[in-house]
Amino acid sequence: MGEQPILEMKNVHSGYGSIKALKGVSMKVMPGEIVAMIGANGAGKSTTLMTICGIIKATAGEVWYDGKKINKLNPEKLPTMGLCQVPEGRRIFPRLTVEENLILGAFHRKDKEQIKKDIQYSYDLFPRLGERRRQEGGTLSGGEQQMLAIARALMTKPKVLLLDEPSLGLAPIIIQQIFDIIKDVNKKDGTTILVVEQNANLALQAATRGYVMETGEITLEDKASALLENPKIREAYLGE
Repeated sequence: MGEQPILEMKNVHSGYGSIKALKGVSMKVMPGEIVAMIGANGAGKSTTLMTICGIIKATAGEVWYDGKKINKLNPEKLPTMGLCQVPEGRRIFPRLTVEENLILGAFHRKDKEQIKKDIQYSYDLFPRLGERRRQEGGTLSGGEQQMLAIARALMTKPKVLLLDEPSLGLAPIIIQQIFDIIKDVNKKDGTTILVVEQNANLALQAATRGYVMETGEITLEDKASALLENPKIREAYLGE
């Protein structure tokens, strides 16, 4: 792993109007890692991702990506720089077909032949999408829409993929498939992944390291395997 983090937050504060959601968050992600951020609902996990992407502006502190300070950048620039988020709730284009959604994921790319290959790669990763390539996104099941949202983000050729609650509202068998694919993408393509997830068990099993967030602050950071063994974490987040 490189010495420099590919993504880093330094004492970041942000919020919604007068509501302070993040209170001095510092965290880092090294190239090639899968890092999980776990915590209760409302702890500030999704706000962390939206602050990294500049959708919510940091009121203090700094966000660094790939050696550049990005918290003053226009969020639309980030996918072209290799930082892409799969937001909570999937947000695919419901009236467009599966294939049209994937093509839109590559909107800033000019390498037409490689785009075709990457669409085929998406269908190899998610065979269900290949079967439904001509179907409108809105007619897919929740699990298929989540697969499409991830595949569309991968079409941007991200260096870092931010995943916000990928398991939300999905059946256990589909959740397991999606986490297997997340690990696969990390291993095969070397894509660095930061995943925010309420399913702490699955997230930590997939991750290298983990952060625990409570009411807008990081309260614990450790190797994922150590967090899985931690009695306090097991009691609070793994239902034991």
